[in-house]
Amino acid sequence: MTERVPQTTDDAGIPAPSDQFSQSVGPNGPLLLQDHYLIQKMAHFNRERVPERVVHAKGGGAYGVLEITEDVSQYTKADLFQKGKRTDLLLRFSTVAGELGSADTARDPRGFALKFYTEQGNYDIVGNNTPIFFIRDPSKFSDFIHSQKRRADNQLRDHNMQWDFWTLQPESAHQVSFLMTDRGTPKSWRHMHGFGSHTFLWYNAAGEKFWVKYHFKTEQGVENFTAAEAKALEAQDPDLHRRDLWNAIKNGDHPSWTVNVQIMPFEDAADYRFNPFDLTKVWPHADYPEITIGRFTLNRNPENYFAEIEQAGFEPSNLVPGIGMSPDKMLQGRLFSYPDAHRYRIGPNYLQLPVNRPKSPVHSYNRDGAMAYVNGGDPVYAPNTVGGPAADPDLYKGSGYHVAGEIVRSAYQLHKEDDDFSQPRALWEKVLSHTDRANMVSNIVGHASAPEVTDDMKKRVVEYWTNIHPDLGGGVAKGLGVQS
Repeated sequence: MTERVPQTTDDAGIPAPSDQFSQSVGPNGPLLLQDHYLIQKMAHFNRERVPERVVHAKGGGAYGVLEITEDVSQYTKADLFQKGKRTDLLLRFSTVAGELGSADTARDPRGFALKFYTEQGNYDIVGNNTPIFFIRDPSKFSDFIHSQKRRADNQLRDHNMQWDFWTLQPESAHQVSFLMTDRGTPKSWRHMHGFGSHTFLWYNAAGEKFWVKYHFKTEQGVENFTAAEAKALEAQDPDLHRRDLWNAIKNGDHPSWTVNVQIMPFEDAADYRFNPFDLTKVWPHADYPEITIGRFTLNRNPENYFAEIEQAGFEPSNLVPGIGMSPDKMLQGRLFSYPDAHRYRIGPNYLQLPVNRPKSPVHSYNRDGAMAYVNGGDPVYAPNTVGGPAADPDLYKGSGYHVAGEIVRSAYQLHKEDDDFSQPRALWEKVLSHTDRANMVSNIVGHASAPEVTDDMKKRVVEYWTNIHPDLGGGVAKGLGVQS
């Protein structure tokens, strides 16, 4: 007996007149505007694609659970970080510069965005697979991304304009160093670390404050492709990372990460040897060792990619009591830019979508707008005397701190050891193996040998890397045929 299939309907639930044929005047005549089912299908098809993300367009993700195994209540009162707590989460991985159709194995940083569905609301950590970034001031962000995207005249990617921006911004050296190692081409999303990257504020129940950085260490081990391996796989399977994660979870091989933090006493920041809020710097582990506080595991694939991954919105402004912001200028800029991007891309009520909707109750005075589904009732204003929700400022006691100064447009005030090249120099000298260093030189030479990279730009590229280390600059000079 053939199983009866569901009846096709239009989006209003009305039975559809046909799966195959439009309504026409006779079999050979013109179509009719009154065929509302045809019109609905075509109109919806024209609107199937929301604008892709300006950055982090290509990606994938999965659901999981965070479990805290250590007591960190002396540092934060945030409920999700209390010992024994289990919290559902969504993790989205991505490339940064590529479009939706780009290859997963392209040389690029990887986004590592976490949404924790806590009992106090959503908490988002929007990071990368690197602990640092290319720039330290958000006013440069759109220019940086434009330099990594496509030219205006021919709509082609252009390595010359990438190097033009990088060499004019020495602060990029640390991140570009990471990018040009084999860490720029990870084997899979499962085989890379993640980082919150920014510095955040933690405060405990007594109001004591600490600065914190997040590190998510893969328990699968770090594995990378060489440039040649990554390039070959671009043609063989451009969706390699998305496929790998999906299949691993489907087959019960659930990937996991250890959750570590670095804790800096609040008072240390003022006279630390470099600016601890500079996103182009890492905190040395000798000064602030990593502390393991728990782990998370990805254990469930999404049922619908568009609804649950493409429409997922992450924003560092989603902070719960016990966690606050720092003076990191890039973080401050992202507090606005991320939610604003979601309002443009998927609508003002994007937080009502199931993937973004908190699992805790929502009592908001925001109303109406496109696609409002949970719209609330009266009262529609605050304060009021008719039983509407009221804020509890006591939840955020400890989140404030004193700041003072003139209104300026300026770089960070220099600390005694602030510079742009010492940390990437340490990466070259103390972290990378002989093979890593050789591959890094080869990767740089390959990238800067693109036909559009001019001879003058190649000289600037050599100078850029020589500032990090003379051996590195010498290797790049030799590979590019630049006389030093």
